[in-house]
Amino acid sequence: MAMAYLKIEQGVDPGRRIELSSGRAVIGRSSDCDIPLDVAAVSRQHAALIEEGGQYFVEDLKSRNGTFLNDAQVVRRTPLKHGDRILICDQLLSLHTDEEMGLGGQAPKQETSLAGLLDDTGTASVMATLDVSGGSASISLSARPEVKLTALVEISNNLSKTLELDEILPKILDSLFKVFVQADRGFVIMRPEEDAPLVPMADKYRKASRDERTRISRTIVQQAMDSKQAILSADAATDERFGMAESISDFQIRSMMCAPMLNADGDALGVIQVDTNNQRNKFANEDLEVLAAVASQAAVAIDNARMHEFAVEQRALQRDLDLAARMQRALLPSRAPEVGGYRFFDYYESARQVGGDYYDYVMLADGRFAVVLGDVAGKGVSAAILMARLSSDVRFSLASERSPAAAVSRANHTFAQHDWADRFVTMIVAVVDPSSHQLTLVNAGHMPPLLRQRCGDVKEVGDEITGLPIGVMDDFEYESIDLQLAPGDSLTLFTDGFSEAMNSSRDLYGLERLAEQIEAGESDVEQLGRHVLADVRKFVGDFAQSDDMCLACFGRNE
Repeated sequence: MAMAYLKIEQGVDPGRRIELSSGRAVIGRSSDCDIPLDVAAVSRQHAALIEEGGQYFVEDLKSRNGTFLNDAQVVRRTPLKHGDRILICDQLLSLHTDEEMGLGGQAPKQETSLAGLLDDTGTASVMATLDVSGGSASISLSARPEVKLTALVEISNNLSKTLELDEILPKILDSLFKVFVQADRGFVIMRPEEDAPLVPMADKYRKASRDERTRISRTIVQQAMDSKQAILSADAATDERFGMAESISDFQIRSMMCAPMLNADGDALGVIQVDTNNQRNKFANEDLEVLAAVASQAAVAIDNARMHEFAVEQRALQRDLDLAARMQRALLPSRAPEVGGYRFFDYYESARQVGGDYYDYVMLADGRFAVVLGDVAGKGVSAAILMARLSSDVRFSLASERSPAAAVSRANHTFAQHDWADRFVTMIVAVVDPSSHQLTLVNAGHMPPLLRQRCGDVKEVGDEITGLPIGVMDDFEYESIDLQLAPGDSLTLFTDGFSEAMNSSRDLYGLERLAEQIEAGESDVEQLGRHVLADVRKFVGDFAQSDDMCLACFGRNE
């Protein structure tokens, strides 16, 4: 049977591995589940993973917010494969099986795809190698002093004049061509992006016209990077592989040097390669030592250039985030509404500079007021943009529809018309008529709010009419429930940043403790809200939180 495990990619405990065994494993909020996820939006028994004959399947257990496999909702038992991603509310899990392992239990080595390189499969003829894994300080140069000095001074002067990567790479080759007067071609081979294939990022030719058929040996490049050794290759004319493949004139390589560029962590950034057609003045061991030292200096310069580029990007991003944070704050209510006989309290804190939680107060033309609280799946700028759009849609829908359920259905239809890359939003809408003290509640996939009665009893309300999150199904019709607010009654709306607040021991605050603190608090909603905040802060201490936190309380005066 295939051994497998789940990995939490995003959620309450990122990076956690959950080993899977044969049979059936239930995922849910209940502690009795095989895989418990103590998240308020997760149903008590949300989904199941089933293993049959070495094949794993996922099945939704009629959950409130649905189960999604690779962004598609699970409607029936569905087979799984290695790498599949399962989304349960905002908990993202990935499946890993032994399909990802190669011989001996090791992950298979990724073959470098180097465009334009010779697809050679044999072992290149090597005249000499030089270990550079210890850095330039470990290279004992034996080249002629004037050659060594010229090379290192030239490269140092050129590389110190710029922090732009696009300028550094050509300067490396310019310097090498002055040092190695016999060189005909030079290449700097790197990955343009972290996961991109290796490609020549800069090249230089002694002659003005370039031979389009010239190629670079992939074997040599890969060997230099893997072994962290500078390599001096044999004359191509003596390599029987070339004789069997194509004529020597197609390659035009007589002598070649290839040196890896190692960063501070000892990882290969790429290689510098120089070759010559001059059979009378081939590269020698001392030339290889010089190239290895130059490659070491080049790696430092490239590292510095990348750090500089990253710092510039971070400063620009920080300015954008500061502006986005101010704009998001401007979209939230500046103060609570003034409604006779009612009090309000609200709190918002994003895990990052901008977040996806939001709350709003909407005064309606007939004297009613609405309290809205939502949680966009995800965090950061993209979630904040969705929040801004949704808040506008909800305000318009509440103003246009008398029925709160119809207003939420309309906002959902409008929101779902756009391509939000399968993002969704959970939301609570509470509409109160102060003249009759009737509360109408609509729940779009959110955790039920907590009603605190004057006597201190606390209970979840509206769970039975919970619909799908906003954006999941564009024609979904939402239901509502009506409650009567007695003097001293209050309602607390919150996002999972409260129930999933975590301390340094990685314990969750939890729904039960939240309900207990609401019960223990004062009947005045402002004192009640501050009591809850104080208890959450005491629980988490200095431990950094990974989710946005939003709380909205309102209640009828005694």
